[in-house]
Amino acid sequence: MSAKENAAVSQLLELLESRYALRVLWALKDGHPQTFRLLQDSIGSITPNTLNTRIKELRAADLLNHGSNGYILTPLGEDLLKRLNDLQAFAGKWAVSQAKASVVTPK
Repeated sequence: MSAKENAAVSQLLELLESRYALRVLWALKDGHPQTFRLLQDSIGSITPNTLNTRIKELRAADLLNHGSNGYILTPLGEDLLKRLNDLQAFAGKWAVSQAKASVVTPK
């Protein structure tokens, strides 16, 4: 990977590592616009201030936008979530392996 590609990956990871950034994007994955309040309810324990900050950052990164009906993913945001779609299948497998690992086998 070139230095330019490494820098781009680092920038994207830095953005996505921000608290709740992935949850904001994930809440919009079904393609239905959500108002600020609905988005906040979809995410859960996020404060309005934090949500507002994440929205600003994700809009600046061209991953989401605000339309007449609420917030929605941009084509770039949709592309990112398509690439992360396998995360849901992996999370299911991972949860099963974690449950198995936490079961103590009697001696």
